[in-house]
Amino acid sequence: MGRLVVTEFVTLDGVAQAPGGPEEDPEGGFTHGGWQAPLIGQDRPEAVFEQAETMNVLLLGRRTYEIFANYWPTGPAGSPFTALLNEVPKVVASRTLREPLSWANSTLIQGDLATAVNALRERHDHVHVIGSLDLVQSLLRLELVDRLNVWQYPLLLGTGKRLFGEGTVPTALRLSASDVYPTGTLQLTYDRVGVPTYGDMTTE
Repeated sequence: MGRLVVTEFVTLDGVAQAPGGPEEDPEGGFTHGGWQAPLIGQDRPEAVFEQAETMNVLLLGRRTYEIFANYWPTGPAGSPFTALLNEVPKVVASRTLREPLSWANSTLIQGDLATAVNALRERHDHVHVIGSLDLVQSLLRLELVDRLNVWQYPLLLGTGKRLFGEGTVPTALRLSASDVYPTGTLQLTYDRVGVPTYGDMTTE
């Protein structure tokens, strides 16, 4: 069985909405779009790609798919992400999109999400998810996420969609790798290990 790996870019207060540009996702009146852009690449820009290049298939929610499909087919020729994302198979979880999809190598999930994702994990060693916050919540509830790559930036935004919002299921994680960059950015890798355990600190 392959692994499902989620990569997210978040602020210190957990906001993951629209890191790349002002018009990326203004839903809910979000006015901080593009918050990541001034900080990314100031330390070791190849590190994000090193995590992504292991993907055999990319699983996306509708909104992230549409953002990517509007940009990467004509993305910068010098970016390694352009070739990677255009060539890798893309699978989209959406109730509103219809095939054929505009981006090459893209297909829609058919039927039950858990069944479809497990089928992907049977066929591929590394199933990656980028962004796709609503989809990530569903995958966490279904206990399908094996690894979380979290890039945490030293910003507080106060508003916006959060990576772990309402409805997040209790989950125990193990920190398996970490890097701290001079800008204050943290690169954190967590593996899911089960559910939390509880105790009582008031007893001896």
